[in-house]
Amino acid sequence: MKGKGITRKDFLRIMGLGVTGLFCPLGSADAFPFSNNRNRKNCKDIKGHIFKGDAPSRPWKWSMEGFHYSSDGRTVQCHVCPNRCVLEPGDRSVCRSKVNIGGKLYSLAYGNPCAVHVDPIEKKPLNHFLPSSTIFSIATTGCNFRCLNCQNWEISQRRPEDVKFTELFPPDVVREAKRWKTPSIAYTYSEAITFYEYMYDTAKIAHENGLRNVLVSNGYINRTPLIKLARYLDGANINLKSFSDRIYRCLNGGRLYHVLNTFKTLKEQGVWFEMTTLVVPTWVDDPDMIKRMCGWILKELGPDHPLHFLRFFPHYKLTRLPPTPVRTLERFRDIAMKEGIHYVYIGNVPGHEGTHTYCHNCGKILIQRLGYTIGELNIVNGRCRFCKTPIPGIWE
Repeated sequence: MKGKGITRKDFLRIMGLGVTGLFCPLGSADAFPFSNNRNRKNCKDIKGHIFKGDAPSRPWKWSMEGFHYSSDGRTVQCHVCPNRCVLEPGDRSVCRSKVNIGGKLYSLAYGNPCAVHVDPIEKKPLNHFLPSSTIFSIATTGCNFRCLNCQNWEISQRRPEDVKFTELFPPDVVREAKRWKTPSIAYTYSEAITFYEYMYDTAKIAHENGLRNVLVSNGYINRTPLIKLARYLDGANINLKSFSDRIYRCLNGGRLYHVLNTFKTLKEQGVWFEMTTLVVPTWVDDPDMIKRMCGWILKELGPDHPLHFLRFFPHYKLTRLPPTPVRTLERFRDIAMKEGIHYVYIGNVPGHEGTHTYCHNCGKILIQRLGYTIGELNIVNGRCRFCKTPIPGIWE
């Protein structure tokens, strides 16, 4: 017998669900926690913790004694990053890569990358560093942050012994980079600071062999190890995750102050760097904060270091958030350029005009991009082809 059809509304009512029980209005407080509380007054500091008794009994083949630490013969303290982990025998660091074995600090991430790729340099992203070149990219596991939006959490939040890896010691990395004819090596994907010893030794050998080195990092590193590493660095992309210490604590598990010091140290040491801010909805989408951030950049770093605003897509522990509206990225780009930053980019939006490089003097397109592909290239000997203005970056 053919009966009268039931409406969607009636079906939900019969099942005990109101329409709002299944469909939350986009942007509502229930759908997106904290959306009406930009100051995050009640959010929790998610700083990582030491893993007690989680160290192996002895170093393995892919171990190296730490380069920056102190020890009283029993307890050790790592000095690579601002976490400054104090480890009793048998303990593992916040980043999961360092352990105390017999009163010595060891890295378990040396010569055992879990990710090895040849990438376009634009993927880092670096828009003012050897455009259209390729870069040999490596990573081990580990991170000294706990970002809720992590895009590589499968390796950044794992121990070195928990993943499949390739044996590739520093001389082997350089040999492979040369075999693939890449002019540069990138320390990237997870958090390069956690495999500092591996990165440092590789960068030194690469430098001696005429290759360039690029650090892709959250910038959470202490001054002394950074200065020593900077001797062999040619470029960097450092994440400036927000311009709020509270958001750093609650979204990333770090402290803003130390990241700002990293930028100042890189500038002081003459390392070319670009800055990346992932615009996470309800967390990093406050125009006033972005304006303050740009003011600090101009005062402390100047107008010539490129700033990338990247579109967020749901990842890891923030899967309920929507992608960043493109109009938000456009607004932030406008703010940064009006404040006086010369080169501001929109990332993760292929084909957008904000992915191109424009001369800050005459406004003409210098580098045209479609994704990671380069179309026009109008920089000649480091200058604008049209008005001859010097363009900051590394071009040859």
